[in-house]
Formats: sequence, structure tokens, C-alpha cells
Amino acid sequence: MTRHELREQVFRLLFRADFFPEEELPAQASLYLEDAEQETMSPSESVFVRTRYEDVCSHIKEIDAEINERTTGWVTERMGKAELTILRLAVYEIRFDDHVPDAVAINEAVELAKVYGPDDSPSFVNGVLARFIGEPQGEK
Repeated sequence: MTRHELREQVFRLLFRADFFPEEELPAQASLYLEDAEQETMSPSESVFVRTRYEDVCSHIKEIDAEINERTTGWVTERMGKAELTILRLAVYEIRFDDHVPDAVAINEAVELAKVYGPDDSPSFVNGVLARFIGEPQGEK
């Protein structure tokens, strides 16, 4: 799988997280990855997706707080689930992943928004993520 395809798998898994109680998330992740492995994903790709998913989930509160700080008239609770999940993944990559350039994280997020969000989703995602660029990177 390409990095784009792996990122999309992480997005799909993260998207599911808002629909299940926290205690069910490990089992849901395992079920999702078992299905994906049977269809297209190798075991090493599955490990990458699970690890990235768990890393993003471990930073959700911090990521949501940063998103809320940078949006005017929007809070994460009001955002569409697809857009919020895309933003969470991209903010994670911008803030915590040294291997993904910021421009790549934003471009990939916009591409996911084109597929999974409504018509105005790509511009919304791009606008929010643009507010993360040029700032001190904290842990990155």
C-alpha cells in the first residue's frame, strides 16, 4: 500500500472511534484490521495503521484543544465527523510526526476531505490547518 492508502486506513479506523464506547475501541480496531488484512493489507501495514491509530488517539484531547483554539465559530463538537477526523489526523502529523512535512499533511487532509466530506470540506480543512503552519512545533 502507498502512504496515502495507509493514511486513508488510519482515517477510516479513527472515524469509527467516535461511534463506540472507549472500552470497545481495542476490539473494534482489531476487527477492522482483521478485515483489512484479509482484503488488502499486509501484517506490517496493519501494525503501522494500528500504531498510528493508537498514537493519534493518545493525543485526541490535546489535538482537539488545539483545533478549538484556532477555529472561530466552530468547536470540535459541532464539526462533521469526517472533517474532525481528518483534522485530528493532520494535526497529529503536523505536531507529532517528524517524518511527515506539514505541507504533505495538509495536502493529504484536503484530498481525504474531497473524498469523505461534503463539497465545502476541502476548503474548511485547508483553512483550519493553515492556522497551524509557521507556529512553534512543541514536541515535533
